[in-house]
Amino acid sequence: MEEPHLLYEVQDAVATFTINREDRRNALSASALSLFLGHLDEAERDDAVRVVVVTAKGQKAFCSGADLGTGLGAGSSDGMSAFRDYAALLKRLAGFTKPTVARVNGSCVAGGTGIMLACDIVYAADSAKFGTPEVNVGLFPMMIGALIFRNAPRKKAMEMILTGATITASEALDMGMVTRLFTPGELDSAVNGLVEKLAQKSPIGMRIGKTAFHQMADMPFGDAVSYLAEKLAEVASTKDAVEGITAFLEKRPPKFTGK
Repeated sequence: MEEPHLLYEVQDAVATFTINREDRRNALSASALSLFLGHLDEAERDDAVRVVVVTAKGQKAFCSGADLGTGLGAGSSDGMSAFRDYAALLKRLAGFTKPTVARVNGSCVAGGTGIMLACDIVYAADSAKFGTPEVNVGLFPMMIGALIFRNAPRKKAMEMILTGATITASEALDMGMVTRLFTPGELDSAVNGLVEKLAQKSPIGMRIGKTAFHQMADMPFGDAVSYLAEKLAEVASTKDAVEGITAFLEKRPPKFTGK
């Protein structure tokens, strides 16, 4: 029996999503997209989950985008459905209420670039390659563009998009596409240390804050500041905020409950 195309595991407050198609360079199937969306709903409902990590099996590839070999890129009805699911996944990840971390273990191109950019923080192996090679097969990185231009300088991004060339991890870091780089041997330790820190923060504070930042992204400046002032008052009224300030004054670690 074939293993699921996406694995889901919750341990120590961390929900890990693992693209499980190493033999296909972790290409996204319709099944993987469906599982991804379903497990994100599950992770959001689960109070035990405080952080989400997105990664992939193996060392060679994080994600190579849509599995063109199954017809997802051929204009079929299945392809159109998969495109809609992929768009839904990008929106869901970008607006997710809990911290999201991409652990980029290898090559990250095409649709994998969108998944990576939709996450809050990206830790990547310094050996990884990045790119949007869609133009090389007569396609174009449509939905991904909405995220690229929110993360990388437009001229650099357009050069990558229009040439279809891959770039190094260092170039991706310089463009603002990734947060930090590590050797493959250091990557797991770095990600584990990061998620441990994130899991210790106030869940309700981060939920209100992340949702507020997502909502205000396209607001005019004045409207954004006024909206965020209201959201700060909302955060300040939580029990976690009271606990955090009290713990600070008492010089002890806070005990956040998510209320």
